[in-house]
Amino acid sequence: MSLSLCSADNRCLSSLISTCEDCLRRGPECAWCSQERFLDGAHVSQRCGSVSDLRVRGCEEAFIQNPNVKVEVNATIGSSQVSPREITIHLRPGGEAAFVVEVQQLERYPVDLYYLVDVSASMQDNLDRLKTAGLALSHLMKEHSSDFRVGFGSFVDKPLSPYIDVHPSKLLNPCSDYEVNCRPAHGFIHVLPITHNMTEFTRVIQEQRISGNMDTPEGGFDAMLQAAVCQKDIGWRPEAKHLLLVMTDQPSHLALDGKLAGIVVPHDGRCHLEDNIYSQTTTMEHPTIAQLAEKLLENSVYSIFAVDQVQYRWYEDLMDLIPGSPKASNLKDLVVHAYKKLLSDVEVQIGLEDSQAQRFRVSVTALCPDGSTVSGNTKCSGVRPKQTVFFKVTVGMSRCPADGGDRDVVMSVRPVGFNESVSVRIRQICVCGCAQTGRCHDDPSSSDCPAFTSACRAHRSAAVCSGQGVCKCATCVCDSSRLGNIYGKFCEMDDFSCPYVKGLACGGHGRCVSSECVCLPGWTGESCDCPVSTESCVSDDGLICSGWGKCVCGKCVCDDARRSGAFCEKCPICYSSCQSHWSCVKCHLSSGLGSDALQLCNHSCAPAVEYVDDVTGTTAQTQRETQEAAVRLNELCCCSELLWGKYCLYPSSEKCQHRFLMDLASDRPQLHISRHPVCVWSRRYFKTFLSTFLLTVTLGIGMLAAVRQLLRARNCSWQSNPEQQFDHSRKNSYVPTTNEKTITYRRDRLPNHPVEMHSHVPKKPLSDAWQ
Repeated sequence: MSLSLCSADNRCLSSLISTCEDCLRRGPECAWCSQERFLDGAHVSQRCGSVSDLRVRGCEEAFIQNPNVKVEVNATIGSSQVSPREITIHLRPGGEAAFVVEVQQLERYPVDLYYLVDVSASMQDNLDRLKTAGLALSHLMKEHSSDFRVGFGSFVDKPLSPYIDVHPSKLLNPCSDYEVNCRPAHGFIHVLPITHNMTEFTRVIQEQRISGNMDTPEGGFDAMLQAAVCQKDIGWRPEAKHLLLVMTDQPSHLALDGKLAGIVVPHDGRCHLEDNIYSQTTTMEHPTIAQLAEKLLENSVYSIFAVDQVQYRWYEDLMDLIPGSPKASNLKDLVVHAYKKLLSDVEVQIGLEDSQAQRFRVSVTALCPDGSTVSGNTKCSGVRPKQTVFFKVTVGMSRCPADGGDRDVVMSVRPVGFNESVSVRIRQICVCGCAQTGRCHDDPSSSDCPAFTSACRAHRSAAVCSGQGVCKCATCVCDSSRLGNIYGKFCEMDDFSCPYVKGLACGGHGRCVSSECVCLPGWTGESCDCPVSTESCVSDDGLICSGWGKCVCGKCVCDDARRSGAFCEKCPICYSSCQSHWSCVKCHLSSGLGSDALQLCNHSCAPAVEYVDDVTGTTAQTQRETQEAAVRLNELCCCSELLWGKYCLYPSSEKCQHRFLMDLASDRPQLHISRHPVCVWSRRYFKTFLSTFLLTVTLGIGMLAAVRQLLRARNCSWQSNPEQQFDHSRKNSYVPTTNEKTITYRRDRLPNHPVEMHSHVPKKPLSDAWQ
């Protein structure tokens, strides 16, 4: 049994499971059996398990509640850029589904460009340049777009302290101190809707006047969100590319900056234009960066930041959060570069409700036109017109909602800068189909019923419910056990009293049903520990057990007791004697030592048999090859012992013999059989015998002559110098000297007079005596 199957079964088994819904929430591997009287008396949790487990335990296919994950594509909605447009997926807890989204680049798109300009006093020079550059940009964009249109809006900051001077005279003219007629500060004013009338656009630009504020940051993000969400007021066309060009020389206020002016209401992300003026600028906070990015993506608006060099770094850090292009040498190049980048970069973003995001996981893999595929990559660059990018989107659900509801969740897959998207409807499978009929499991009533227990005994003397359950309403309700399931009409069966192999019931290759192993396909035996396949017994030569045994329970059992090894390939004594090959040599000789003999004698001989003219020459060649192999072997494993082979004779007749060589240096024994027999009367044999005889006689005579010569030389040396021999022998003998004392003891009793002792000391000088 595979590890995944074991883990699935463990996940589905729990005494806490009491309903079909509890079972499905365990994971996609779990199924529920709604069959009546399934596992009589077993705990209701035993109805939950893997599909294979329920089948083995006797649940019919029609009663297995196992809703599958499905993906349904609505192909009726046509699209020129993004397809499909609508997808419905059915998900259960722990399951996941995948689908593919195609995004195709067109050669020419209609383009809507909206100018959102900071009209604070520091932007006076940029505003003057826009009056001349706007017309040139429109002519340039017509080369890249089939229909180019423009709009215009302005912003400064929230008209509250401390952002502006709230003195009455400064409210009407913030530039009164400089004797300049400025317009009042404002959050956002929509001046000109999207139009193809460039004359009107030029007139509006020329009529613009600057304004003023007190702090450095401006209210750019406030104005950007209104320009994105107020689609009808701005005039964004659904079929066009939406470009929002933001021109400013300062950073923008961020969320929570409004607290300085006492504003605590978060931005709601909606359109609040009244008479083309942002009406909630003094009551709502600045939007967060995430909120602004979400609205830009939701309305397919691609932002372009035309900023001063000093503020370039500040806006560049936003590029990973807000799609845009912040820098170019001039305004015309900036817009054209941003438009080309918009077309060459194809990227998708996923939209999902914040309240549902934690229960779902989404991964995207882009397959770019150049063939590159990177998991987790949601963007392809360098895409040319009429090329298609494929995005594989995988959606998984971790759990059902806490309230147990099964309402649909809507997710969007939206390519950045495109006005088309994919709507994905996720239908959560958290309720079983059997719940509609109310028959998901047996529910014996515990109301008034007979109290007798005879119906719960297998026979009159048997214990109630086999001692493993209780009798309720004449029906056994089996106990729960940590070891496994107890079931049966009298709770007489279980799934843990089967043989165990290596700590696993039925060897991990079967199910214990009624105390007997029911093996999975491919396994057999009482403990399901024997594979049916003989693949594990096939040796390198393709034979089962090398042709010398049988495959029993996945292991080789050798026919010959002398053989061993996993494939009966080892037999150290099978080929060690010459007699063991006599039958093989006899077979070849009786067949004439031809090609037919090799085929006829295949079963009784070693696999490799060779016919040679001279076995001696073969031996020399084999030794040379074996020596080279030995050198290589010594270098690898420091082995110095090597088998050369064995020279043998086969008595083919009374007076003739055939030579053959047993080559033991290879992996398997090889026989080299000589084609020419050796007979007693052959001249070659007589010459060999005669040479050996003469050599033996000559050596014997020579040795006798040498021994005789040595004896004679020794006798001569003894007779020529007898005195020297005597002196030499005397040196090695013991002779008493005169300076020793001799004491004589007598056996009879000594007289009373003193004993006389005589000592003879030679007369020598005193100095000589101490030497």
